[in-house]
Amino acid sequence: MLILDVTVVAVALPQMGVDLGLSREAVTWVVAAYTLTFGGLMLLGGRSADLFGARPVVYAGLSVFTAGSLMAGLADNGGLLLTGRVAQGLGAAMLSPAALSVVVRLFSGDERNRALGIWSALGGGGAAVGVLLGGLITAGPGWPWVFFLNIPVGLVVLFGLLRVLPPLPPPPTGHRPTLDVVGALLVTAATGSAIYALTVAGEQGWVSAPTLVTTAAALVLYLLFGWRQRTAASPLMDLGLLARRPVGAGVFVILIATALMVAVFFLGTFYFQQSAGHGPLTTGLLFLPIAVATMTGANLGGRLIARLGARTLGAAGMVVAAIGLLVPALWPTTLATTIGVSFGAFGIGALFVVASATALGQVEAHEAGIASGLLSTFHEFGASIGVATVSSIAAVSLAAGGDTGYQQAFGFAAVAALVAAGVSALAIPRQPSTP
Repeated sequence: MLILDVTVVAVALPQMGVDLGLSREAVTWVVAAYTLTFGGLMLLGGRSADLFGARPVVYAGLSVFTAGSLMAGLADNGGLLLTGRVAQGLGAAMLSPAALSVVVRLFSGDERNRALGIWSALGGGGAAVGVLLGGLITAGPGWPWVFFLNIPVGLVVLFGLLRVLPPLPPPPTGHRPTLDVVGALLVTAATGSAIYALTVAGEQGWVSAPTLVTTAAALVLYLLFGWRQRTAASPLMDLGLLARRPVGAGVFVILIATALMVAVFFLGTFYFQQSAGHGPLTTGLLFLPIAVATMTGANLGGRLIARLGARTLGAAGMVVAAIGLLVPALWPTTLATTIGVSFGAFGIGALFVVASATALGQVEAHEAGIASGLLSTFHEFGASIGVATVSSIAAVSLAAGGDTGYQQAFGFAAVAALVAAGVSALAIPRQPSTP
């Protein structure tokens, strides 16, 4: 539901802009308000799960997300819509890392890898299904229902979790749990600035003044956050966590996998509608095989990772993604793009499992939430990098039409995946990450 909410809203954006009289900048912020809040508060949500227990944070996040969806659906002006989107992002930032930490704590070994395969399948498939649902809803009951749909789903999930989710209290630490508020504010501001810089880069260019200023601000804030974590009595996170080889390799894979996936959705949506001339509904249907391929790749990856190892599966997934993305770069037709991107999505789906299993396979119970938040934060970074990069490369086609820009962007994504395959083969530990 959380991942779906990005792409389902993206398809409905044009109609929202017309109905509410939104400017181009305001339409952009309908997506950015959610992703900035979601990505910026992820570490805080993960740390809260470690300190106060995963279950109450899951419940709180789900409730806030559902309430934000209701507010956004009822919005009759841009201000109320953006407020609802910020509330959705706040709920998602609590819910996503807390829920992932539940998976890490409830399962171990091969069971954990299979559970992470299901998790990854739902996340990757949800993004593709969002494009289909966005087309169906926009062409049917109208854009408010992309938000209203979350309300019954959220209530069903909430009541279901009340019955099946075990307590999972925070591991004993020997002292009263305290949250590093200063550290949380610094990392939230830093991550928000970095994601904003990437968003601006996709619109105004990589060397524009707003991009450079917000990038510099993000770097300064991250340095301050690092200083705070070394001096605080109860730091938000152990900086050594990111330096561990499995965690570092895992966040690299999630960064690349998400960037490739979002690039596929961004380029595919605009290519199918602007260049190939298909409507929102047809575009959504064309993404259905992409969703199935993503979910299949993730499920299969969860079963194969113990047998093949994370390193082999990660490199193979990158190569499959590169081959698939090369197809629309060479043959820009609807059929070739659908087949090629679906093949690439099969490899990308497996990468999400590799990333989760590698980064989270050996973390301790008291680190499950913050490690999940770290992985989820790089997921959002990957999404922002993917959109910013391919929109810059495809700018010619986005502005004036034609296939040249799309071909160049797909080609760049294919080369990036191939390079990442080599990095993954070196960075990912040889043995699969099982506790």
